[in-house]
Amino acid sequence: MKFVLLRPLLEVLAVLALVLGVARWVAGWFGKRTHTYRLTAARQLRLLAWPLLALGTGLSVVPALAMGPHGSASPLEWGLAAALVAVALALGAPAAVLHLRYWVLNHATVLVLQPQENRLEVYQHGQRQYFERRDIARVQRVTCRTRATFWAPYNYVRLLLHDGREIVLTSLLADLEPLTVFLRSVPTDRRTVAWAWA
Repeated sequence: MKFVLLRPLLEVLAVLALVLGVARWVAGWFGKRTHTYRLTAARQLRLLAWPLLALGTGLSVVPALAMGPHGSASPLEWGLAAALVAVALALGAPAAVLHLRYWVLNHATVLVLQPQENRLEVYQHGQRQYFERRDIARVQRVTCRTRATFWAPYNYVRLLLHDGREIVLTSLLADLEPLTVFLRSVPTDRRTVAWAWA
């Protein structure tokens, strides 16, 4: 009974991952390498796959126990189900919350990075944020301390401009290490935290 909901979810995720992978591979053959980064479904799926799988697996036991015949589940079974749900929430919920936070910050953000042409542009809600590299007073690079968690890939860069503006670029847009390398001449504060809340 508990696999009735989980199996179709896993099949849909597998087909979606396969279709997105093939589409990306074909686009790589025929497309020009882009230096424009925005939120894409493929990147979001790659970051959210394991947290959603953990949440789906853990939460799937609750309907199975609840829909069983009245009184058929013992207190031990409910206790084990509660423990499994708690583990699933501990593994998947922090990553899902970070994902939602990063999506709110960067859903309307576009990053253009072309190091060979010394070009860095950020667009928010279709409007270009005008600044040059010399306008950046400081860069904060925040990464996750623990690499064995589902929220480890979530990190961000905060650009602190001389005029007081702050621009936050998250790992939902792109891998941020090339941006950090591009801005290596700007004073950079690197921090590692347990949970990279921006």
